[in-house]
Amino acid sequence: MSTRCQLRFVRTLEAGQTADPADPVAQVYTHSDGYPSGVLKRLQELKQLLEATTSVRGPSYAAAQYVFLEKLASLTLYLDPDREARRRVDAHSPADVCQPSRMQHLSQPLFLLGHGIEDPRAGIHGDEEYLYIVAIPPYELGQIEPPTWQVAVSEQCGFPRWDDQTEGAFSEATWQFEGSLTAALETVCDGL
Repeated sequence: MSTRCQLRFVRTLEAGQTADPADPVAQVYTHSDGYPSGVLKRLQELKQLLEATTSVRGPSYAAAQYVFLEKLASLTLYLDPDREARRRVDAHSPADVCQPSRMQHLSQPLFLLGHGIEDPRAGIHGDEEYLYIVAIPPYELGQIEPPTWQVAVSEQCGFPRWDDQTEGAFSEATWQFEGSLTAALETVCDGL
């Protein structure tokens, strides 16, 4: 069963404050695996990867890179040589995967669906189970300690859904956690 979610990527303000969720930079829809333990672990993986490669460029890039990591994870299913032929892409390179002739036998592959870049002003679809706010602080050259990413994790279905109020879901959400990504992994994931 799908666990849908929306991740709203925002900037941070002054030290220790997270940005206003009403001032989003980018928003990502995830069709499945949107439960906190999976999303928070992927965010931690993303943070570590971006910092190790000095590729942090702010919230909009982080949103795009989050989708990229999610797509890579689902693509591996289709490259598994042990998977039945009708559910596999015979590819030897990323360029092979992009050839439509290699994928005509697939119906709606997960690596092409399952994630979307949303217009944050439009709210949410209404069938999500979780909302996340991910605050990406500015990074400065030569910084010894990387800045802390702040996150907020909604209560499961703790926001308006399916009732023409979906544009206010982030503002009206009940949050089960607000704080650093590291603390979220310890608190929220251990509680699940």
